[in-house]
Amino acid sequence: MSKNIPNSVPNILLRDVVADDLPIFYEQQLDPEANYMAAFTARDPADREAFMRHWQKILNDESNTIKTIIAEGQVAGSVSSYRDEEMEGPEVTYWLGRSYWGQGIATRALTALLDIVQVRPIFGRVAKDNLASRRVLEKCGFTICGEGRGYANARGAEIEEFILCCPAVKSAL
Repeated sequence: MSKNIPNSVPNILLRDVVADDLPIFYEQQLDPEANYMAAFTARDPADREAFMRHWQKILNDESNTIKTIIAEGQVAGSVSSYRDEEMEGPEVTYWLGRSYWGQGIATRALTALLDIVQVRPIFGRVAKDNLASRRVLEKCGFTICGEGRGYANARGAEIEEFILCCPAVKSAL
């Protein structure tokens, strides 16, 4: 366990995604506030068929590592790494249902994913105004290594983002 994670964080487990997780992920990603924070989301989060096609595509890509986050026995969200052609290494992403925010679950889940995916460097992206997600990445050893701009479907505008990099495998303390 990382020294940056408080003891009061719920117990979590990462496991492979199963079909029963997808309806939960779908409901979680419908949250307007979560979409605004994440910014770079699907064009239409309510399009269930597009959501399911996207998940089947990423689950079938063997270069991805995709895990369901279980917190206190419940599906809290997902955490994954994937290859982006723009980057010199894989990227991470995570999503939690709103009822799981602010409990340290994302930090613990990303820490566990980084123990599984030990390719470095590894990257993360975050909308510049998403301080909570940026803090998760920083607690896991990521530092800002660049900036970018991109169209954020959830905001209907081009926004600025930070690109963060984790250059080394972080050992558990």
